[in-house]
Amino acid sequence: MDNFTFYNPTKLIFGKGQLEELKNEVPQYGKRVLLVYGGGSIKRNGLYDSVMSLLKEIGAEVFELPGVEPNPRLSTVHKGVKICKEEGIEFLLAVGGGSVIDCTKAIAAGAKYDGDAWDLVTKKAFATEALPFGTVLTLAATGSEMNAGSVITNWETNEKYGWGSPVTFPRFSILDPVNTFTVPKDQTIYGIVDMMSHVFEHYFHLTENTEFQDRMCESLLLTVMETGPKLLEDLENYEYRATILYAGTMALNGMLSMGYRGDWATHNIEHAVSAVYDIPHGGGLAILFPNWMKHNLKVKPERFKKMAVRVFDVNPEGKTDEEAGLEGIEKLREFWKSIGAPSRLADYDIDDSKIELMADKAMANGEFGNFAKLNRENVLEIYRMSL
Repeated sequence: MDNFTFYNPTKLIFGKGQLEELKNEVPQYGKRVLLVYGGGSIKRNGLYDSVMSLLKEIGAEVFELPGVEPNPRLSTVHKGVKICKEEGIEFLLAVGGGSVIDCTKAIAAGAKYDGDAWDLVTKKAFATEALPFGTVLTLAATGSEMNAGSVITNWETNEKYGWGSPVTFPRFSILDPVNTFTVPKDQTIYGIVDMMSHVFEHYFHLTENTEFQDRMCESLLLTVMETGPKLLEDLENYEYRATILYAGTMALNGMLSMGYRGDWATHNIEHAVSAVYDIPHGGGLAILFPNWMKHNLKVKPERFKKMAVRVFDVNPEGKTDEEAGLEGIEKLREFWKSIGAPSRLADYDIDDSKIELMADKAMANGEFGNFAKLNRENVLEIYRMSL
């Protein structure tokens, strides 16, 4: 296990009826509030009216930025930064899923930066301050509600990058499972894939003596695999929604990855795909992750065997580590297919015509991956395996 320092200042407010806590939390930061949300689902399900009513009760002056995209775009960040600077915004409230929260993080940092927010995303500059913001989560997936990370797409240049700073943790996040009842089945599936993928990104590392962390990862995966199919058959079941909502947060708030550094190559490979084709992030991960695993099986086959045996109940008797690991990879692919996730890029009508471009996008910052370092040919091979 490596030396580490753990830091996570986000206050997590979880459970039914917790939206009322907005009245206690928001006034600590100011009255000029920018409300950031997506395509309008919060208006259809009544959450928008509830939030606005509570903000009115505390005398907040509310400005709005609707229309955040599923892969949040730089152009929308620019709109938000402009509002913050022109209107003297004191606090931002993100009401939505990971995309809305990611966009809000970029706006919060961009509003305090004397330059283009894209500089922060591309790491030409580092965010040293940000406007305070909170979240009301409506989708279990990214974990953005309790971490400092954000992913932003520049659609004009077909670039999509992850970034973050200690100043971009939410001050608080309100997680009421009821607010996820209206999430459609396909988005629920993508969320399940995304949170499982975060755990796999942690799990594949080269550090020794991480048995406790391994067990936490395995436990989360098993819980999601047990609960996810039940949820997909009963989308308004509070207990199932609560379990998946909490799992999504725990998958990427730093708790699972203390003492080692995970791989994170597959996310980079997928970001290049959705930067070019604008596909759902979770869908892309479902296609790519098993192929990343197969491509890197020989790096540390005993690691894949451990996953196969402990998570996918593979019987290792009479099998090499590679054989057992490969069986686990296939069981993962089968599980994701069984819940309705895509398994090939062709499922999104993606052929090989732009894989060279996608590889270029993925390689923008050079070779990457902490478990297995990938070069351009490695990335192309994973894309070809995924067609």
